[in-house]
Amino acid sequence: MSTKPPVTDPDQDLAELPEDQGAPERTGQGWLGWLISGTVHGAVLAIFGFAVWQTVVVEEETPPVRIATLPPPPVEVEKPKEQRTLDKPTDAVLTTVDSPVADVPNPIANLDLPVDVTSSEDESDSPDPKGREEAVANSEMGGMGAFMAIGAGGGSAGMYGKRSGGGRKRAVGQYGGSRGSESAVEAGLRWLRRHQGPDGSWDPVTYPNNCQENPKCEPGENMGGAREALTGYALLCFLGAGYDHKVQNPYRATVRRGIEALLAMQKANGVIGNRNYEHPVAAMALFEAYGMTQDPELREPSERALQIILDRQAVDPQARDSAYARLAWDYVAGKPERNDSSVSGWNVMALKSAVGAGLGEAQKGLDGAKVWLDRAWKATNDGREGRLPMPTDPYGESTFPYTWNALTNAVKVDVGSNKNHDLACVGMVCAVFLGRDAGDLMLETLANHAMKHQKPISWETYNSYYTYYNTLGMFQVGGDKWKTWNGAVRDFIVNAQRKGDGCFDGSWDPHRGVQWHGSEVGRVLSTCYAILNLEVYYRYDQVAGPRRR
Repeated sequence: MSTKPPVTDPDQDLAELPEDQGAPERTGQGWLGWLISGTVHGAVLAIFGFAVWQTVVVEEETPPVRIATLPPPPVEVEKPKEQRTLDKPTDAVLTTVDSPVADVPNPIANLDLPVDVTSSEDESDSPDPKGREEAVANSEMGGMGAFMAIGAGGGSAGMYGKRSGGGRKRAVGQYGGSRGSESAVEAGLRWLRRHQGPDGSWDPVTYPNNCQENPKCEPGENMGGAREALTGYALLCFLGAGYDHKVQNPYRATVRRGIEALLAMQKANGVIGNRNYEHPVAAMALFEAYGMTQDPELREPSERALQIILDRQAVDPQARDSAYARLAWDYVAGKPERNDSSVSGWNVMALKSAVGAGLGEAQKGLDGAKVWLDRAWKATNDGREGRLPMPTDPYGESTFPYTWNALTNAVKVDVGSNKNHDLACVGMVCAVFLGRDAGDLMLETLANHAMKHQKPISWETYNSYYTYYNTLGMFQVGGDKWKTWNGAVRDFIVNAQRKGDGCFDGSWDPHRGVQWHGSEVGRVLSTCYAILNLEVYYRYDQVAGPRRR
């Protein structure tokens, strides 16, 4: 009878079986289990290895991103806006803006202005071609505001745009200025500053008392309205070079005191002085100061001054039905029988500045002056009583009267060299300011006449009044006329400036006995006219018109 092996519990541990029963079975089952276990674990390890390899590849392709923490930006503290008033600058400003330190010259090489390109002769031919050997203020400072063109073909943009900073420097190089002319301007401005009165005005008689230098300048004459006019002229010189009373510059306090003096002179009805000579000059300074800065403190005084100019304009007797039919100006009240060209020239220039500043109804006054300009010019050049005939082409000559009677068409004029009543220079500037383009028959023939008869030859016969108007007009006509005029006049004026001699340094001599020279008023006026002549390159923009002749 066979014996069957006992049935064992499958859950019983093989180690607990008898050795003779469990050994064979344990050997076969262990090998198979280890094989299965090894295969499974190998597969698992392979899977994990592949996963780890993939992870490493991805990490290598995508570099880690570092997160940096930035500090918060600083909080800006808003500076209080400058109040547009005529309040005096602080002491800190005055020590840097209007102190004697500004008089210390710097080397002229620091200016780095372009060389002259329009002079007809080499500068080495002049006895003192470079003028004063000191620097010119060349920091970018000046006005902020109104832009309007004054010039042949002028519209209404760019009036004060070239007076300061880089614009001034470029204009000097482009239009024929020089280091010498700019140095002379700055020396003249320093002379004006030294001679400003305690009240901010420039007085024709007492001005030498304000200067600490010796020997002293000679006093002028106290003609009617001279103090008001000289204060206006001096301010126009500073403003013409881009120096106003708001933006920091070497003459800021000087300009501020001058404006305050004009405001103190202004009467309740708006007039400054009395006559239509000093009033438009002073008013023009207010208009330009307002136009350059938009200072609200100057708006109302400027508008009152403008209204005086409009109210005193003569009524056109041929157009009384028109709402505003006007002509020109006389000494005080408007008289159609006496339209004074000398008086009217300053009123036209003042109105143009008022338009540039955006003031009132100044354009109406200019529209009326256009009628006066055309009719007075035609009445003067009709060939009668020794007058010039009406030109037929722009290569001829014409002139302009001292006075014109709108009732009888009579004129007062002297034709010829340096004649007192030959005001071709005034007619030319008024033609420019009233919109005549280069190439216009009136403008060109007036320029031809002035070029022939009114170009300065010597300082003894130099007519500062004529030269001021002619320089301003020729600059706008441009072309060869301007090159010829500038080549003759620029160094002529620069070399006539006083150098050294204490109180005289930076000024220009008046010459007694030469009418329209300012000799009756004295050194302040002759100096202002010379400075304004040398500022022509940037004082008003030269506006391109038709082809220049």
